[in-house]
Amino acid sequence: MRHLYLNGAWQASASGESIDVINPATEELIDRVPAGSPADVDAAVAAARAALPAWSGTAPAERGKILAAAAELLRERADQIARIIATDMGAPYGLAMKVQTLMPAGVLASYASLAESYDFDTERIGNSWILREPVGVVGAITPWNYPLHQIVCKVGPALAAGCTVVLKPSEVAPLAAFALAGIFDEVGLPPGVFNMVSGRGPVIGEAIAAHPGVDMVSFTGSTQAGRRVAALAATTVKRVALELGGKSASLILPDADLAAAVKVTVANAFINSGQTCSAWTRMIVHRDQYDEAVDLAVQAARKYTVGDPFDEGTKLGPLVSATQRDRVIRYINRGQEEGARLVTGGTDHPLDRGFYVEPTVFAGVAPGMVIEQEEIFGPVLSVIPYSRGEDEAVSIANGTPYGLAGAVWAGDESRAVSVARRLSTGQVAINGGRFNPLAPFGGYKQSGIGRELGEFGLEEYLEVKSLQL
Repeated sequence: MRHLYLNGAWQASASGESIDVINPATEELIDRVPAGSPADVDAAVAAARAALPAWSGTAPAERGKILAAAAELLRERADQIARIIATDMGAPYGLAMKVQTLMPAGVLASYASLAESYDFDTERIGNSWILREPVGVVGAITPWNYPLHQIVCKVGPALAAGCTVVLKPSEVAPLAAFALAGIFDEVGLPPGVFNMVSGRGPVIGEAIAAHPGVDMVSFTGSTQAGRRVAALAATTVKRVALELGGKSASLILPDADLAAAVKVTVANAFINSGQTCSAWTRMIVHRDQYDEAVDLAVQAARKYTVGDPFDEGTKLGPLVSATQRDRVIRYINRGQEEGARLVTGGTDHPLDRGFYVEPTVFAGVAPGMVIEQEEIFGPVLSVIPYSRGEDEAVSIANGTPYGLAGAVWAGDESRAVSVARRLSTGQVAINGGRFNPLAPFGGYKQSGIGRELGEFGLEEYLEVKSLQL
């Protein structure tokens, strides 16, 4: 069994218990990781607190050099790490390489650069000198769907800011976190600056969120779990950053290139087998183009081959677990019970083994249906008509508790931008605009608090102090 990473060394958990790691494509046991205990969290926090003065006092450029070395090792080991993610999480190898591994390496490199270039202490306002200082010990709690990327989005800026970290990776797909811990150890990150405690959320996550020695907790996961983290963190009035659920809309205006809009929307809805918080899982189309859009969506969806993550032709790997597969199937059944029309996909098991779900499209979806309101987290797209113009379309797009991402499509870009401004969401792609890993990422409403990536992400981990001279 593997060990925890505490105070610069691999150590056995105080619990002596383990958690099985299952390959979702084969349903076979592939590894075991420690089921950590609150005592392990105490040890990790103590190490992080002890390391904080020296690390926060290290020149930002020196911190950046260590992060740059880690980013370079990530790139060198990209094939190995992508294979790990394809195996324990189920992402197709190409996606695991490009999005799940190389993108996090790029994000980590961006924080190496920011550590050197960011203005921490030269701003003046009148007779005040403005300082930006590390918030302290950061508890990072990360999910299974992007198991390396979501770690880097928290640990990268925290370390660049001069914070020390206690990480709890997801117990469902934890192996990339162990690889990253090994890299940090290899590049010479000082003991205690980065600590990792694997285990279950109700044990380790809650211990971190409530711990009086943790100054900030950054969590990515479901909105329900985020509420629990925020409630626990409130007991010590620590800073909280939450990146939570989404039910993002792709809003297609009548003058848009319909074929392109539908193709890209389907691709976005199904990326990572739909296990993406920012996926555009609601496609909103004018009634006059609705039937054509549904036909185009069905054609596109049927090209998403379900299969083993290492097969070259696979576009959809398995869902991460039997629990997740069963959850998605319940939503597909619920959609049919509500009267939505299943036009492709469904609840059949497409392969003899593995936690697979077919690419699924619903037509006849009305605002307020459960499948239109709740995050399904699987390859399920709902197509929703509107009839009365932009106001109705925007109302539907804004009509869920979430506000993480979205898209607007129009022949007139200025019109698309005007509509995008009306959406209550943190990111909007205009006519298929590419994801930018340096731009702020985060949500409105119940999609979260705070921002990740780029300079905005760094500033989440900084306190602001003013000296009056």
